[in-house]
Parts: sequence; structure tokens; C-alpha cells
Amino acid sequence: MIFYKFHGNGNDFVAVDNINSDINLTEDKVKQLCHRRYGVGADGLIEIKRSNNAQFELVYYNSDGKVGSMCGNGGRCAVAFAHYNGIFKSNSVEFMAYDGLHKAIVREKMDSTTWEISLQLSDVSYINKEKDTFVLNTGSPHYVEFVDNVEMIDVVEWGRQIRYSDKFSPDGLNVNFVERREGYIYVRTYERGVEDETLSCGTGVTASSIAEGIDNAKQVIDVKTRGGDFRVTFEINNDKRSASNIWLNGPAKMVFKGEYFE
Repeated sequence: MIFYKFHGNGNDFVAVDNINSDINLTEDKVKQLCHRRYGVGADGLIEIKRSNNAQFELVYYNSDGKVGSMCGNGGRCAVAFAHYNGIFKSNSVEFMAYDGLHKAIVREKMDSTTWEISLQLSDVSYINKEKDTFVLNTGSPHYVEFVDNVEMIDVVEWGRQIRYSDKFSPDGLNVNFVERREGYIYVRTYERGVEDETLSCGTGVTASSIAEGIDNAKQVIDVKTRGGDFRVTFEINNDKRSASNIWLNGPAKMVFKGEYFE
């Protein structure tokens, strides 16, 4: 099986083109591919499939082998992967994902293996705010908490406690800890399905940016993560409990191409 390895600001994926082939991606196979000792190693797997309603369909799998909800970095990497493989040739594309139709723009090719990709995420229909915490769904459900010093947070321990708390059972959610800094926010994320901190999370930095926008009447947010930088743009609706026209912008990089032997 031919695969590619991509990452979006350190959030890494195995990428498989299943438009012109018939690869059976079982839960065990995906889990094996994503294993960092016995497989390729990745936070998740992106599968490109044929779609009757768009140029392609993205199916995203978490590293536990299960189909996941929308992945912002996975979506951006899928667009770069599809563009590289000639699935679409223009600078814009529409594709289907877990939460419906998405638009994306290939803004520029930064070098031979890196693209600047803007991805439009689904509208946020409701934002629940309690003091310094927010819960909202940006294609995946997220908890956002603003803290004074994000580097001092035990993201795995605290994130796991919130993710598995009775309040958010049975499905849980992703957990983001956010520090406000001069001119930007710094975000660290515990991702469900990966069950660990990732170097960045696309839907997580988007959720964190919207939360910051509600508190400070902003619509353009620069974001830093351990894996790299993003810019998120959006419109906060008049009710201040929903958002639309949401775009996640950042790099997507192809790392290598390989062959997986079963």
C-alpha cells in the first residue's frame, strides 16, 4: 500500500489515496499504521475517497483506529495531498467531510513540499461560556480554558480529566488551554482519539480563537502552538453565541512517500 506522510504544524498524518484503488482500512490497520513504534507513526490517518457531491471526500481516522470527527489540520493536509496528486488542479476546491461540505484555497506553494492552505470550517451554532471557559463545536467538540501560564499546565493530566469527566460523557471532547500574549494567543491541546497532547490542533486553535474573539471583539486572531503558527478569521454573530465565515490558515507539509507492507 502506497502512503504519504504529511503534517500541519506538527499535527501529523498518514495520507492514503483511495480514489483509484480499493484499500480496506480496518480499525486495526489504521491503528497499526499510526503506531509510532510498529507502524509509520501519526496522530491520525486521512483517506481521500471519490465523492458524487464534491471533488473528493475526506475520511479522518484517529490514531486509535476509529473514524473521527472533522480535523482542521487533517483537512488542510488532505487538500495539499489532493492538489499534489492532481485530484484538483485549480487553487480552490470543495470536499466532503464528517460534518459536511468544506471549501479550501491553496494560497501559495511555499517550497516544493509545503503549501499555505486556508480551510473554511463549519459555522458554530452555539457557544457556551462560563467565566474563563467555553464549550463549542468547530467540526469537533472543544473545551477552551484561558490560563495565566500555559507552559505550566500538565496538559495530558488536566486534559484527560476534563475529557473523561461526567459533565462531557459519554463522548468527551478535546481540551484546549490558552494563554493571552501580546498580539496573539498560545494554545496547547489534548486531543481525544489520540489521547495525548498534540503539537497543534486545527479545530482546537479555531475554537480558542473564536473564544478570544467573543471576549475581545476581534475577528482575526494570530495563534502560536508548539508545532507552528496559524491565523484564524471569523465573524461573531450578533448574539455573541455563534460564529460564521470561519477560516483556518496555515502550512501543510509533505514529509515523505512510502510503501506499507502488511
